[in-house]
Amino acid sequence: MRQVHARLREALDLAREQLEDSGAADAPATDPLLSCWGFCAALSGHHRSEDTALFPRLTEQHPELVPVVAQLVQDHHMIEHLLGGLTEAVRLDASTEEKLRHLDGVEAVMTTHFRYEERRLLDVLDGVLDDSLTPGEVFGPLA
Repeated sequence: MRQVHARLREALDLAREQLEDSGAADAPATDPLLSCWGFCAALSGHHRSEDTALFPRLTEQHPELVPVVAQLVQDHHMIEHLLGGLTEAVRLDASTEEKLRHLDGVEAVMTTHFRYEERRLLDVLDGVLDDSLTPGEVFGPLA
């Protein structure tokens, strides 16, 4: 989980760098559209995998985690809404400032979400995960 979260943070940083560089005359040949959409797809895929594969298994084996998982799922919905705003801003080629504001919102919620999720779930993951699920099924495309 920590490794996937770290990769998602790196993807967010890359998207930010490419958005910031997109207005510079001497910017390298980068595509902020591709990096932002790639980040959004990776984060959405991570959360979908948790919602469909990890969380049902967690709550089955640890019913005391039902309220924690409910909060995490609520966070996923909020983050998905924020990703929709970012994707729309990129699609409409909004100003760099506007796109960065959307990215800042995603980053703020994502950072606190990851911290909470790691603090509450890391200790029980080893006992829940087995060879019946691949890392990609549990943690998404960056696993």
